[in-house]
Amino acid sequence: MPTTVDVLKRIRALCLAQAEVSERLSHGAPTFFVREKKTFVSLADNHHGDGRLAIWCAAPPGAQEALIASDPETFFRPAYVGHRGWVGVRLDRKPDWKLVAAVIADGYAFVAASLPRARA
Repeated sequence: MPTTVDVLKRIRALCLAQAEVSERLSHGAPTFFVREKKTFVSLADNHHGDGRLAIWCAAPPGAQEALIASDPETFFRPAYVGHRGWVGVRLDRKPDWKLVAAVIADGYAFVAASLPRARA
């Protein structure tokens, strides 16, 4: 089973590879923001004793349902943000890191598109 430190390193690299992304703690968890404004990924390590090491990730409309239907052992509807279409991705098993990267990139693009561009 991967450690939280190892998973966080990989998630951090994937998130910070996106433009204008920053990291800070939010609700005690490492969280990634687009343009310092909106969250698009948060690490959830045994959130309220659920036993999961996962990310909660913003997702475009319809993606949450499609991902959960395709693999309910990996994907889930996270607490607090699931009603907004976010998807949970379990990382405490053997994650498909290419798929995790794609989910993160899609979440980033969805959130970034909703924010005004920085002025030059």
